[in-house]
Amino acid sequence: MKRISIGYTPRPLQAELHKELSRYRWSVCVMHRRFGKTVMAVNHLLRDAITCDHKMGRFAYVAPQFKQAKATSWDYLKIFAGAIPDVKFNETELRCDLPNGARITLLGAENPDSLRGLALDGVCCDEYADMPESLFAEILRPALSDRQGYAIFLGTPRGHNAFFELFEAARQSKDWFTAVYKASETGILPKEELDAARSMMTGDQYEQEFEASWVANVPGSIFGAEMQKADDEGRITRVPIDATARVNTAWDLGINDATAIFFYQQIGHAIHVVDYLEQRNEGLPYYVRVLEEKGYLWGKHYAPHDIEVRELGSGKSRREIAYDLGLDFRVLPKLPVEDGIHNAQVTLPRVYFDYDRCKHGIEALRQYHRAYNDRTRAYGATPKRDWSTHGADAFRYMCLSIRDHEEHRRPTQPFADSNYNPLGTEVFA
Repeated sequence: MKRISIGYTPRPLQAELHKELSRYRWSVCVMHRRFGKTVMAVNHLLRDAITCDHKMGRFAYVAPQFKQAKATSWDYLKIFAGAIPDVKFNETELRCDLPNGARITLLGAENPDSLRGLALDGVCCDEYADMPESLFAEILRPALSDRQGYAIFLGTPRGHNAFFELFEAARQSKDWFTAVYKASETGILPKEELDAARSMMTGDQYEQEFEASWVANVPGSIFGAEMQKADDEGRITRVPIDATARVNTAWDLGINDATAIFFYQQIGHAIHVVDYLEQRNEGLPYYVRVLEEKGYLWGKHYAPHDIEVRELGSGKSRREIAYDLGLDFRVLPKLPVEDGIHNAQVTLPRVYFDYDRCKHGIEALRQYHRAYNDRTRAYGATPKRDWSTHGADAFRYMCLSIRDHEEHRRPTQPFADSNYNPLGTEVFA
C-alpha cells in the first residue's frame, strides 16, 4: 500500500487524544482556546474515513453554523485531504469525496431539521455549547445507529448548558471518554501570551476561555472557585452511603417557598454529602414521610434559629410541630450570612458530593451569587435571592452544623412530654 503524507503532525497532547478517542464510541473534551481542536478533529475524521471498511463511509463535522464550519474547517480539510490522489471537493456542499467511496461533510447546526435522515459512521460536534440541545438526542444519535457510529463533542465552556450537562453525565459513565485541557497545564501557549491575555480580559473571561471553567460566567459567584476546585479534585463524583455511619441533615425551611435539605455523613475528616432534597409548598408531614422512606441510619437534624418562631394559628413553633411528628431538630445559632458564607468556603475543601443524588444542590452552589449594584458598578455583600438561595442556605447551615458537632456542645434536656423519636435523634437547644 502506498504511503501518503498529508502534512499533519499532531502535537503530543493531540496524538494522545487521537488514541483515546479511538478507544471509545462516545467522547466529550473540554478545551482551552488555541488548543488546536479543529485541526485535530478534521484529521481524526479524515483518518477514519480513509481507513473505513464500510462501503460509502459517511463522516460529518458539525459547527454551530454552516458559515462557521466553512470559515474554521473547510480550508483545513482541503489542505490535509488535498494530498490524497483522486480526492474531490464540493465547494457548495462543503463535502470531501475520497477515492475509497468515503465522504466527509461539513454541516451547520442552526437548522437541525435539515440534518434529519443522515446515516453516519462518525461525527464530531465542535463548540457544542453553542448548538441546540435537541441536536444530538433527536437527530445525530439516530443517524449513528445503523452503523454503530461514534460521536465526539468538543468545546470551551459557556456556563451550565447542554454541553455542561453532557460532560457531567459522561464523566459518570464508563462508556464515555472525558477530558479537560487547561492552558495552565497543557503548555501549548507560552506563559507570556497567557499573561498578556489575562491582562486584557476580566478574570471570569480568562478562566472560561483559557482555564475551561464552567462557573466563571456566573457573575459575582460566591462558591464558584471552591466548587470548581471540588470538580477538579474529583470530589463531585459517586459517593456511596456508609451503612454504618449516621446520616445528618441540614434544613432551610420554607413557609410559602422551597424547603431544601442536605444529607451528609462525616467519615473521618471528610464530609460526604450523600443526598439532597428540595420541594416547594409542602408541609412538615411530607418531609417526615420522605425521611422515613429513605430509611437511612439517622443522626442529627439541624435547622436555623427561626424554626423557634411560633405560628399565629397553632401557637406552636415549627420545631414543636416537627417534634409532634417524630422529628427532633437541633437548633443552630444565629449567624450573619457573610460569616456563614466564610464558614462554608473554608469547609468546602473537605466536602465530597454525590453527583447523582445531589445534582440540583450542586448546581445551586455553583449558581449562588452576589447582587450587582448598578450605582456603584460592583457586586455587594448581599447574595442575590433566586432559586439557588434555598440550596445555598441549607449548605451554609450544614457547614455550621459540622462546626457545632465537632465542638461537642453539651446537650440540654429534650422536650419533657415525650422521649419517643422514630427518626433516632435528640433535641438540643
